[in-house]
Amino acid sequence: MADRSHLTTVRFASALQQACLREPYTRSRLRQDLLAGLSVGIIAIPLAMALAVAIGVAPQYGLYTGIIAGLVIALTGGSRFSVSGPTAAFVVVLQPVVFQFGPGGLLLATLMAGVIMVLMALARFGRFIEYIPEPVTLGFTSGIAIVIALLQVRDFFGLPIAGMPPDFIDKLLTLGSHLRDVHWPTLLTGAVTLATLIIWPRLRTGIPGHLPAVMLGVIASLLLAHFGHDIATIGSRFSFLWPDGTTGQGIPPFLPQFSLPWHWETPAGSSLLSLDILRALLPAAFTIAMLGAIESLLCAVVLDGMSGRRHNANGELLGQGLGNMVAPFFGGFAATAALARSTANYRAGATSPVSAIVHSLVLLAAVLFFARWLSYLPMASMAALLLMVAWNMSEAPKVKHLLQRAPREDVLVLLVCLSLTVVFDMVIAIGVGIVLASLLFMQQLAGMTRVSDVSSQRKLTGDTPLPEGWHLIKITGPLFFAAADRVFDDLLEECEGQRGLVLYMDGVPILDAGGLNAFMKFLDKAARAGTEIVVADLQFQPLRTLARADLTPVPGQLRFTPTLAAALESLQPDQSL
Repeated sequence: MADRSHLTTVRFASALQQACLREPYTRSRLRQDLLAGLSVGIIAIPLAMALAVAIGVAPQYGLYTGIIAGLVIALTGGSRFSVSGPTAAFVVVLQPVVFQFGPGGLLLATLMAGVIMVLMALARFGRFIEYIPEPVTLGFTSGIAIVIALLQVRDFFGLPIAGMPPDFIDKLLTLGSHLRDVHWPTLLTGAVTLATLIIWPRLRTGIPGHLPAVMLGVIASLLLAHFGHDIATIGSRFSFLWPDGTTGQGIPPFLPQFSLPWHWETPAGSSLLSLDILRALLPAAFTIAMLGAIESLLCAVVLDGMSGRRHNANGELLGQGLGNMVAPFFGGFAATAALARSTANYRAGATSPVSAIVHSLVLLAAVLFFARWLSYLPMASMAALLLMVAWNMSEAPKVKHLLQRAPREDVLVLLVCLSLTVVFDMVIAIGVGIVLASLLFMQQLAGMTRVSDVSSQRKLTGDTPLPEGWHLIKITGPLFFAAADRVFDDLLEECEGQRGLVLYMDGVPILDAGGLNAFMKFLDKAARAGTEIVVADLQFQPLRTLARADLTPVPGQLRFTPTLAAALESLQPDQSL
């Protein structure tokens, strides 16, 4: 019971308390956490910058997200091995927000999402992930992967496109019209990085492939620049202002500044503090919250399977919400637990959230001490990193298996979610996917409800036959709104010319309001047809529903018996009406 309570209650900093206060935290564990945090931090530096660029903001904001949100979530969350920061899953949601409302709208939507996640935690929605069908999650994650990959084509091939349009079709048309303008030195730089990412894991060196891939990309770009080829880098693409007003290239080598998200302006110059803008941002904020919750809890479940530990789902949601509430005040945008970084963290020997804290400090050190060197990172290498992220995120083997083996209904849900994510957005895809999956599930559930005439089955009726004009009808399955009308319409046909029906309902687990309404209509029509109804062997839930409806026996029309034997006995000549 204690473990179950720990898993279902909302506990602040539950992972940190469990791992560092309730268990001995030794020097050996600290050393393991330091090494794991250092390893994951090195992986996170280029990824955080690449993800920021992918959504349309300067690369330092990705680092700020990993520093602030990653630190707060590690301190307050409920999963001891999770590492949080910007993730690829958010790209498809955040890019349209930046396009329409600017960086300030992005920060405000993140803050709103954080509040929603905290409310979800307080409402103990931590286990809601169990109700998200796999075809829905696979559909939208695969759709996100396609969108991310498409967004990297410009920088990977060095296409001279100033800005990408927001719509999927327009993106395709724009990229297609510029394919003849491929910049071969840029493509070569990206190809070197991507090839390293693909080949490096096969070498089994124990060193994450991101670091050598990016280093080789930098070397390739420097060599090509030496021979007169202009390769776009972080330093050439982005700039910042020093405190004295002068301009610097790349990312600023100082701490993120505190600012109120609502004091930013939209691209049109209007204030973000308006009811219309807040209302417009609410769908995106809700999607960020839902996606962040799904990603973080999925990540925690995977880590539980790897480690044998148990996470606190509501505590993790609380930490994620707090991280997303704090980060926007320092330039950080939406963050959640990243599966790739979290599994790398565990495999590197992490024992507690201290490793995730170290990861955030490594990002902070990168900003303060290595900003100049980060400006040499080629944009093509950043694109190659995200292409690999997109491939891993797509879970292509799982999608292939589902398409080949799953029922047609699940395949339909996956394809609909994938298509809507790619062509429209995540808000529509998640909503339609869950509704479609629910409708198909209800259709399948309704099909399980059966009505059969078992009057001739001696093992039910025994040695005494039913009186003439009586039939024994067995109902099996839930009588809910999607099945009840069909069931009772079938029963009305059985009523024609009959003295009565015995409804054997021991196989009916559920009777909802829709089923009750259909049942009442059936009783009324049966009474007008002169057919008596005997209801036998009700389960608890249907019995309680009928009791709450104040449905009572009516002599000559409706009777209830606790068992089928009692119902059959009541039909014998000495008791019949």
